[in-house]
Amino acid sequence: AHTHDHGSQGHDHSHGAGPVHGSTDKKRVLIAAWLTASFMVVEALGGLFTGSLALLADAGHMLADCIALGLAWYAFHLAGRPATVRLTYGFGRVKTLVAYTNGIAIFAIALWIIYEAWERLLTPAPVLGGPMLVVAIAGLLVNIGSFFVLHGGDRDSLNMRGAILHVLGDLLGSAAAIIAALIILATGWTPIDPILSVLVSLLILSTAWSLMREAAHVLLEGVPASLDRDLIARDIEGTVKGVREVHHMHVWSLDGASNMATLHACLNDGVDAHKAVSAIKKRLAAEHGIAHATVEPEFGHCTDSHDGHDGQGGEHDHAHDAAPHHGHCH
Repeated sequence: AHTHDHGSQGHDHSHGAGPVHGSTDKKRVLIAAWLTASFMVVEALGGLFTGSLALLADAGHMLADCIALGLAWYAFHLAGRPATVRLTYGFGRVKTLVAYTNGIAIFAIALWIIYEAWERLLTPAPVLGGPMLVVAIAGLLVNIGSFFVLHGGDRDSLNMRGAILHVLGDLLGSAAAIIAALIILATGWTPIDPILSVLVSLLILSTAWSLMREAAHVLLEGVPASLDRDLIARDIEGTVKGVREVHHMHVWSLDGASNMATLHACLNDGVDAHKAVSAIKKRLAAEHGIAHATVEPEFGHCTDSHDGHDGQGGEHDHAHDAAPHHGHCH
């Protein structure tokens, strides 16, 4: 016998990612975008004045960062919209999608810098150490300001981390440019500029790859790294009175911060289904940080507990026939 408890349990599907955090993060990203855009204009003018191709190229890099920060701001803006009839989970996952896109952009920029550095090593060009040092110091100050503005935001937000990564890349690039300019002024050895650029790019590549992997894991509705599905199932079986077995369990994250779950719970005869479902939900929220759960109570012999589950936690279609499951009904 299958009894679906969808009445008094409050399946409201209004999954915002914290309006207070979202609002402040949105403002932080906007401030960082304006700081970056302002310095981009100064750097472009400086490049035209000194004839420095390096400064013009970095201004182009900062233009890409302005666009990325603008996308991050727009993602926070969209995420604040309520759910619709067609988008029943709301727009929260837009932030993860933008984080993944920013990861790809940062990855591409880092590869481009490595390529340009290699070209510069093969065909050295004169570098104006003095103007380079002045602009690099100004850039470092602006990037430090942007970094601290963003660093005070929600560190669990993949979108915010993507924005921080863009600014961090600029910050490290400015620091490397200062070191390179000082060495060039002292020794005249210009290869230090592309060499330091490659080292910074390799560090950024590693961080960008990590961001892309995490964002892709969320988009593919993988189990959050902080949770263990089987341990959660055993915890429910061992602590919630009347629950014989948990199976067909799906755990995923909506946007990297809001965790969700669906599961079937085999209940002992005579157990109040509504009370059992309520207890399971309270346990999931209190002990495992899963704020929204859909629980299907079952009685008698749970014949479908030997089937797999479909892995499509976000669709709730209960077409259980593909992936491994937790436990067996006895």
